[in-house]
Amino acid sequence: QVQLVESGGGLVQAGGSLRLSCAASGISTTFMGWYRQVPGQQREFLATITREGSTYYKDSVKGRFTISRDNAKNTVYLQMNNLKPEDTAVYFCAAGPTYLQVTWGQGTQVTVSS
Repeated sequence: QVQLVESGGGLVQAGGSLRLSCAASGISTTFMGWYRQVPGQQREFLATITREGSTYYKDSVKGRFTISRDNAKNTVYLQMNNLKPEDTAVYFCAAGPTYLQVTWGQGTQVTVSS
């Protein structure tokens, strides 16, 4: 059964931190990444990580967000520091054999209060 289970979202004050987790099962995890979406807007890419640990970030989150993964657990993480109100969104993880062939998690809400 293909499944991506996300956790770690919530409400935090500006300047605070959250760590999101996404555990994958029944699916290739060659590609794993994080995205977010604000209602009425397109889903935007945030970060990706290869099995070997190479990372790539959206410019606006570089230095604040860190993506990591545990291959043994098929789990990807997103450590988010110095959160800003504009980071408020639903955060989704994605996994699959390539970035074009992904399965999405159910999403987890992150709300940053000012």
